[in-house]
Amino acid sequence: MSWPALYAQLVGANRHSTSLTKIWLSVLFLFRVMVLMVAAETVWGDEQSDFVCNTLQPGCENVCYDQFFPMSHIRLWCLQLVFVAAPTLLVSMYVAYRNQGDRKNFYFLLHSYSKNQEEELEALKRRRLPITGPLWWTYFFSVAAKLLFEVGFMYALYVVYDGFRMPRLVQCDQWPCPNLVDCFISRPTEKTIFTVFMATTSSICMVLNGAELAYLVTKNHHICLEQLNQFTITQSKLFKQMFEHFFFFFLQECLFRKQSLCSALACE
Repeated sequence: MSWPALYAQLVGANRHSTSLTKIWLSVLFLFRVMVLMVAAETVWGDEQSDFVCNTLQPGCENVCYDQFFPMSHIRLWCLQLVFVAAPTLLVSMYVAYRNQGDRKNFYFLLHSYSKNQEEELEALKRRRLPITGPLWWTYFFSVAAKLLFEVGFMYALYVVYDGFRMPRLVQCDQWPCPNLVDCFISRPTEKTIFTVFMATTSSICMVLNGAELAYLVTKNHHICLEQLNQFTITQSKLFKQMFEHFFFFFLQECLFRKQSLCSALACE
């Protein structure tokens, strides 16, 4: 799948998202995907060809490069973007499944063709589902998964490359190197800037995901409280009506017994 196709799918799922997810999507594509496509690939395009070691031993440069760069930054970031975008696509799949079921019910109710019915069908396709019920749980777990993926890849980037700073010189003693050799990395300052930039944008996305989780939980808590208050009010009204009926019945029973007693005394 190309980046434009992925963007189209994410924008489609964005109709059913909160404002924080819309901001997250803008940060994802403007500051991560675009930078990765336009600038970062150019900076890292010569990473292995310009990785030079002060030895002529065959194979030494390859094993030293593999030691310090077990995975390319570009490939790691591409893999991160795929994993981060996948949960949002799951939300889109769930919404499509819901809309498909609603369209089947809509077609079942149709008995004749008319322009208004076609307009209603198009409105059904474009409608925004409320984030409640199963969609809330799907959306919540998708945001939580995005946050976990961001944290996991950030930790992997820091551990695999021993921080976010790209050194100018690294030393290697791996076989078949004859001794401790010095290896030089091309464009270390430029690569450090891009690494810090990508880590910063990833941190911004993590903050947005954390804020969205807090927003979802808080909003759902308020909805539950409103429903509980509504239930309490309904129960109070029902209890009041039952008490009024019981009191009216008790009053009628007392009056009936009083009339019966008066009638009995009058007869005597």
